Amino acid sequence: MKIEVIRQVFTFVILCMVQVLVLNHVNLFGCATPLLYVYFIMSFRRDYPKWGVMLWSFCLGLCVDVFSNTPGVAASSATFLGFVQPYIFSLFVQRDSPDDMRPGIRSLGMAKYLYFTLICVLVFNILFFTLESFSFFNWQQWLMNIGGSTVLTVLLILVIENVRKG
Repeated sequence: MKIEVIRQVFTFVILCMVQVLVLNHVNLFGCATPLLYVYFIMSFRRDYPKWGVMLWSFCLGLCVDVFSNTPGVAASSATFLGFVQPYIFSLFVQRDSPDDMRPGIRSLGMAKYLYFTLICVLVFNILFFTLESFSFFNWQQWLMNIGGSTVLTVLLILVIENVRKG
């Protein structure tokens, strides 16, 4: 159990640093910014307490907010994803599957994991970019930000998951 907590803290710190130091400065075509820290929120096992998922998600979002100068946007989006992640994950697993099951390509299969990742990232990005723009006057840019960031983030998550798998 202690090894799992150490692994979570290590993943938390690495993803936060990568997001703040590298990925926040990537802006492809003016609309696609990878938000890789969503991967941390998505990777909680099935039997993890819901309050724990939300607490970790809030702390990660708060760390990203502090270092990215986005007051409350990442924290609220991450907390919401932490709230819905167990419910989204339960859509893709069978009832008789093990309680300690983690979302991944090995456990879900490629197609289910792709859909799970796509739904989680899309939910996060819709809330994130809605709170960031806080208006619908430039809805084309809003849609391009959501679409571009979703595609880029899903691709990065799939690459990481395939590397981790091997």
